[in-house]
Order: sequence, then structure tokens, then C-alpha cells
Amino acid sequence: MPLVRIEMYKGKEKAYKQAIFEGVHKALVSAFRIPDNDRNQLIYELDEENFERNTNKSGQFTIIEITAFKGRSLEAKRNLYREIFNNLKLDAGISESDILVYINEPQLENWGIKGLPASETDIGFEIKV
Repeated sequence: MPLVRIEMYKGKEKAYKQAIFEGVHKALVSAFRIPDNDRNQLIYELDEENFERNTNKSGQFTIIEITAFKGRSLEAKRNLYREIFNNLKLDAGISESDILVYINEPQLENWGIKGLPASETDIGFEIKV
């Protein structure tokens, strides 16, 4: 049940944004072993004046914030990063130097699911990967 927030410059085509959605989702399914239908992704498009970047970044600079259940191994995270970078390079043409990914991992009791803390309910998949 990861929540994905993608920040990018405004003005990209629908197909470009869809390629980013798909690339991130495929990586999460593969590396974090989430169910294929578990999609919670948002794109925030920012005007140039509201998105300052390092001078070595292009107009394709994309920040991907993933908030996920705590418990994935370092190896699973390495696989996730590698797959996101590869997918976005291949499908959206974004250079590796224009992608920044970071993961937030709140404890299970900090997620509310089905009216309960996630630590007290069946979430439907294994977190320890």
C-alpha cells in the first residue's frame, strides 16, 4: 500500500506522465512485491517559479517520494531504486541524473486501514522482502 508522490515540472504530455506512473508501479510490484492492483500515485506539476533545482538538473528533474510500510530489506530498496531508474530512463527518457527517489517508512501503527491500525489488520501481502 505504498503512497507515491511524484513532483515534476508542469507541461508534460499525458503519455509521459503515464510512463512515469507505470515505471514506478512496475518497480514497486517487482521489488517490494506489492499486489499489481495496489496503486496510490499522485503527480504534482509545478511551474518553474515554484520548483527550484540544482543547476546540473534539467527540465525533466523528477522527485519521487514513496511512503511505505516499514520492513523492506536494503536489498529490496536497492532493487526498487535500480528498477525505477531503469524504467523511467527506458519508458520516459529521463536521465538517471534527473531522478531523485526517497522512501518514508512510518511504523505500521501509524497507518489507518479498514478502521484499524495496520499493525492490527491483515494488509494482504508480505512486507518482509
